[in-house]
Amino acid sequence: MSKVEAFLNKKEEEEIISAIQIAEKNTSGEIRVHIEASSEKDHYERALEVFYLLKMETTKDANGVLLYVAVDDKKFVICGDEGINKVVPADFWNSTKDSIQIHFKKGDFKQGIVDGILTAGKELKIHFPYQSDDTNELSNEVSKG
Repeated sequence: MSKVEAFLNKKEEEEIISAIQIAEKNTSGEIRVHIEASSEKDHYERALEVFYLLKMETTKDANGVLLYVAVDDKKFVICGDEGINKVVPADFWNSTKDSIQIHFKKGDFKQGIVDGILTAGKELKIHFPYQSDDTNELSNEVSKG
């Protein structure tokens, strides 16, 4: 089993998907999690590349959020599309990253990801509240590379 496959067990993955569903229930925003072994590129640049590979820029309101994890490199990035970047507080991504990192340092990767998702979901709800005609534009599954 690869480090990517071992990073989260099935139950933890299901809990992350559940957190995405909970977060997205209150917003038109879309949240994805992508896990891969490592990247030869700068991790932020790789996260942006994955963002486009997952077609996250196609959301109606440009309000997609990606949590990218490179397991072997022990690096992660949380980033959002331009719609959300225009409206969140200047320190939002760093403070969200800090709350994730607290759990990651303890080895509690699932809880770090869940907290990041729920934090992003709360902020998305403020700026992009759920509308009756909203559809789930992107998969909630954890993608792996």
